[in-house]
Amino acid sequence: MNIALMAHDRKKELMVQFCIAYCGILAKHSICATNTTGRMVADATGLPIDLYLSCAQGGDEQMRARLAYNELDLVLFFADPTASEESLNSVNMIARLCDQQNVPFASNSATAEVLIRGLADGLLDWRDIVNPKH
Repeated sequence: MNIALMAHDRKKELMVQFCIAYCGILAKHSICATNTTGRMVADATGLPIDLYLSCAQGGDEQMRARLAYNELDLVLFFADPTASEESLNSVNMIARLCDQQNVPFASNSATAEVLIRGLADGLLDWRDIVNPKH
């Protein structure tokens, strides 16, 4: 499965801790991330991560393009609810594309944990049927 990781600045350390906790599950999948988040996770976990631009430089647009082409199977975007309206609009656009493509999406660690545990249990295998290897 293709998993995307994104996090607002105030949630990056939470994303790192989450990925450390679930490194064993994540290691079985392809991971992409926006630049800063991806580098932090890769440094902490040793996971291979395809890095995109930072959100400020267009990384969110790169993620939206992959979603529009249905190339992602799971998106974890740890959002800071106190972020600027512009930053929250980015989360909303990602969430809307996930809804359009029927891609599981988590904007917080609680929901992400449920999705990752479901991924480990094979509960997201339907994505391989709906969207055979891209």
